[in-house]
Amino acid sequence: MKIDTVDYRYGPHSSQMVRLYLPAGSNLPVVLVLHGGYWRLRYGIELAEPLARDLARFGVAAAAVEYRRVGDGGGWPTTLADVARAADSLVTIGQRAAEGRLLLSRVAAVGHSAGGHLAAWLAHRHSLRAGTAGSMQPGEPGINLLGAVSQAGLLDLVLASQQRLGNGAVDALMEGPALSMPQRYHHASPIAHVGDGARIVCVHGDADDVVPLSQSERYVTAASSAGDPVRLIVLPGVGHMELIDPDQPAWQICRDQLLRMV
Repeated sequence: MKIDTVDYRYGPHSSQMVRLYLPAGSNLPVVLVLHGGYWRLRYGIELAEPLARDLARFGVAAAAVEYRRVGDGGGWPTTLADVARAADSLVTIGQRAAEGRLLLSRVAAVGHSAGGHLAAWLAHRHSLRAGTAGSMQPGEPGINLLGAVSQAGLLDLVLASQQRLGNGAVDALMEGPALSMPQRYHHASPIAHVGDGARIVCVHGDADDVVPLSQSERYVTAASSAGDPVRLIVLPGVGHMELIDPDQPAWQICRDQLLRMV
């Protein structure tokens, strides 16, 4: 299958970039692919590209997103604002780059690890307070996600800060610990926004030694209690990185969930 690749920038910084993977056809549903790496500079879009290319093989326009990370202008609130801006750029720059072939009523997101945090947060952004980082702006073109697949995502940032996951990566992203800035963490943590109807599928291996399974379990328990359409898929014996290997069944499960969403 022939897949076209088109790059475009959604801002002036070198990291504000989207790489579109486009199969043949029109009215293409879209999946935003958000890479992980604990929001740190040394991990980039190359982690998302194999997944985006694989999704395109199944008739989806896949948008691998690069964003500013800690150490390169990222952190609070820049990283969050970037992924929201990248999503909304599909309406204008992305649609032009795709020559009008994107079906923007059918958009979902997938993210791994820190990218899982960003994907789930994007699915909740319609409930953010107006005027805050990444919130939907009245009267401006924007994207409402149908849902998101979180692959071993960090979905409770307060707990992740307290547990110093990623050797303090959450505190580095948020520029301080959870106890000292509760409003900031409330804004950024997906678990704080359950009850708004966001559709999230959490896929997590029970042998993950990088992001504990409890991150997905806590989120799903809270979201289910709040009435959200949430699902937890626990993969026995699966660790952290298998989820982003296109040749592994773990990724194929994630891909199947996304194709059902869009």
